[in-house]
Amino acid sequence: MTSTVGGAAQLLAISDLHIGYPENRALVEGMRPGTDEDWLLVAGDVAETVADVRWTLKTLAGRFRKVVWVPGNHELWTHPSDPVTLRGVARYDHLVELCRDLGVTTPEDPYPVWDGPGGPVAVAPLFLLYDYSFLPAGCATKERGLEYAQGTGVVCTDEYLLHPDPYPSREAWCRARVAETERRLAELPDDLPVIPVNHYPLHRHPMDVLWHPEFAMWCGTDLTADWHRRFRVHTMVYGHLHIPRTTWHEGVRFEEVSVGYPREWRKRAGEPGRLRRILPGEGEER
Repeated sequence: MTSTVGGAAQLLAISDLHIGYPENRALVEGMRPGTDEDWLLVAGDVAETVADVRWTLKTLAGRFRKVVWVPGNHELWTHPSDPVTLRGVARYDHLVELCRDLGVTTPEDPYPVWDGPGGPVAVAPLFLLYDYSFLPAGCATKERGLEYAQGTGVVCTDEYLLHPDPYPSREAWCRARVAETERRLAELPDDLPVIPVNHYPLHRHPMDVLWHPEFAMWCGTDLTADWHRRFRVHTMVYGHLHIPRTTWHEGVRFEEVSVGYPREWRKRAGEPGRLRRILPGEGEER
């Protein structure tokens, strides 16, 4: 399941594979590159258990020239079905080591440079979390936002399974990740475009179509609202929303590349699990 462009190498992306569903696992089993030089960006929510994350990334790393992974919230859950009971930073570090054993690039590694069609461009895998700053209309604080969400019955499972240890809160962990990532992005050459890959979008505008606007609290941070301008972003790749689409904000392309749950993708036209081509874009083939 991929796209091809005259045999040229491609930078492809996917997210929210959720392979705990047998139908989604079958989609991963069918994913293939179009050329031997294709890279694949995996923007989080592979699975809830370490074993399933390992199976997926090992499968994909055996097929693509390079696989780049960032964590979603589901990988960070300490799920009752997972014998690996690590929490918070320890769980994330465990997943990073798993990726390194498989040769998969993570947010803790140097940013690789795609030098294929449409390049050169730095591919920056990010792990930023969220800080509840995407508040519902009329809510001025996290506490009021959570109260409102509880009243609607739309509360993210993160509140029960995503632990921030040793940080005192998820938003504190988010602020630490944002500060370190901002430093690293600022060190990139001024003339090198960037493709950030993060589970959540860098800007709030994709939340405008949510059926449940209160869910936006678990979808990013206002701390990154200007990053698409500050860091020469070519394309911002993200998932999490299960609303695959292309949007443009202030001249920058945002690609939501999720598969989502079977009940969602069965309703969509087109081939489920199709890899999204990020590069080359229109007019960038060479």
